[in-house]
Amino acid sequence: MANYVAVLFLLLSTQCFLSAHCRHFPSNQGAIGDVFDVLNYGAAGDGHTDDTQAFKDAWKATCKSSSSSPTMHVPHDKSFKLQPLTFSGEICKSNSITFQIDGHLVAPRDPHAWNTCGGSKCRQWIQFKKFGGLFIRGVGSINGQGSNWWKLSCKHDKIVCGKKPTGLVVANSNNVHIDDLTFEDSPQMHIAFERSTNIEATNLTIMAPGNSPNTDGIHIQHSSNVSIAHSIISTGDDCVSIGDGSSHLNITNIFCGPGHGISIGSLGMKGRNEKVEFVHVNNVSFTETQNGVRIKTWQGGKGYARHIVFENIIFQGSYNPIVIDQYYCPHKHCKNKTLAVKISDVTYNHILGTSNGETAVAFSCSTSTPCKNIIMKDIHLGHVKHEKKTSSYCSNVRGTADPGVFPKVSCLQVDENV
Repeated sequence: MANYVAVLFLLLSTQCFLSAHCRHFPSNQGAIGDVFDVLNYGAAGDGHTDDTQAFKDAWKATCKSSSSSPTMHVPHDKSFKLQPLTFSGEICKSNSITFQIDGHLVAPRDPHAWNTCGGSKCRQWIQFKKFGGLFIRGVGSINGQGSNWWKLSCKHDKIVCGKKPTGLVVANSNNVHIDDLTFEDSPQMHIAFERSTNIEATNLTIMAPGNSPNTDGIHIQHSSNVSIAHSIISTGDDCVSIGDGSSHLNITNIFCGPGHGISIGSLGMKGRNEKVEFVHVNNVSFTETQNGVRIKTWQGGKGYARHIVFENIIFQGSYNPIVIDQYYCPHKHCKNKTLAVKISDVTYNHILGTSNGETAVAFSCSTSTPCKNIIMKDIHLGHVKHEKKTSSYCSNVRGTADPGVFPKVSCLQVDENV
């Protein structure tokens, strides 16, 4: 109980840091370098006029600036309607550019009003690519106006066949910081980090209705040295999803819910060789999420998920708090296959709270490729309805658990020294 109170106090103490009253927002006062305000390049900021060209012109001037740290500024109390837009840092003179968003960016409300990208459907709304040093920050918001996208399907509208656009993508970049912003209602994922290194995302608020499809908060793919901290994520899909080629990730002080939890995978679809390693998830509160901490892989895949730590976590009425699933199949039928993505060296430490389902721990691992070195210690997951009890499911798992783990996980060897 003392441990439970200590973790709860730590999580609650971050609320002040996350609230608008306690945050410190960067400002341009005293900044070194030129400031390029989009209003000076023709932006109307009325939320109805297309301000895309004004943003392009302001960016061109920012990129060409000889200042060591130029800033492109989106001012307070204005809303700027933007078509799909890419900001490239490849030819910029500075390696320390700030994109200061204090106003509101909004996408076209009607999916049919979105421009194409080079004649094809856009896979993202706003993209930052090929930067060697970038700060995206401010007290503003980025609203993808996704509600009309969510209603559409291939059956009724060809425009949505294939991927719906991600809200904001950082690609092929290094040393990128995203701070203090609010992201709302993306057509699909809100933020994606792709083929990038040294990324820090801090003090973010990401929001979409719990029934909005595929609206992951943050997705990480082919990226390393990524830190996500002190953020509130409430969406219709994973709060954080981790895909192939990701390593050395630190996810800490997160409030997640509603949503599908924090997921590694899915990995190995269509026999692919996919790898994730060195992931640390620490100090996370899950509230009424569909899943909690989950690793999911397809049958027939290759590669691995390894060196993963989930610790100091509180669940409040979440379904499926702890999951490893090597038989992931979101379809009605999937063929049985022998190969499997290897899962090993996964530690669950100091995880407390309540489950809204009977099975609080579910380890479903492959007969041919069992999960290895799975360690559980200081785990207590009761049922949200006190008169009910939780249980576990465990198949083809090798590892250890301390004697106090609840619910008991039968296929783990009990070890008092864990």
